[in-house]
Amino acid sequence: MAAAWPSRPAAQETLAAQLLGVLWFVSVTTGSWGAAAIAAAGGEETLKCEDLKLGQYICKDPKINDATQEPVNCTNYTAHVPCFPAPNITCKDFGGNETHFTGNEVGFLKPISCRNVNGYSYKVAVALSLFLGWLGADRFYLGYPALGLLKFCTVGFCGIGSLIDFILISMQIVGPSDGSSYIIDYYGTRLTRLSITNETFRKTQLYP
Repeated sequence: MAAAWPSRPAAQETLAAQLLGVLWFVSVTTGSWGAAAIAAAGGEETLKCEDLKLGQYICKDPKINDATQEPVNCTNYTAHVPCFPAPNITCKDFGGNETHFTGNEVGFLKPISCRNVNGYSYKVAVALSLFLGWLGADRFYLGYPALGLLKFCTVGFCGIGSLIDFILISMQIVGPSDGSSYIIDYYGTRLTRLSITNETFRKTQLYP
């Protein structure tokens, strides 16, 4: 006995119903209703704003002190900049309160590194080394009076010491005697020394 095929209108109605069901499921799981349903079902815990991924927040540039060329709130080599979670992000702010952000509220303060400066200008040090290095002015300025006096008495070690000091100061290898950093434009040419410690992550090198 041959099976009866469903009529064309019935098949179209079945297909339309299945399509509407899929669309409803997608809208529920991805929309606000879906978020509420997931939360009610015991979904993921609301993250702290500090744990947001890159792209879910934006941070402002630090406010720079004109005299030191470092962030105005620099303390112990660390400064903080305000960060704003993206609109429609819900997370816990720095007070521990769960907040739904619109893009205009500060969610957390991000720490950034800064340097300790004590009034020694990089431009002044380089200029003194270039023009008055044979008199030891650069060493006097940076707080090395003994070397400065020795360069003054020997005319910059017959010019050789003046040339070496100029190279060392220009490359920021020789700095102020108190261990502070040069005052250099915040967005200028700075050298960052890299060091490896026991906490340094070493990525395995892959060779073809």
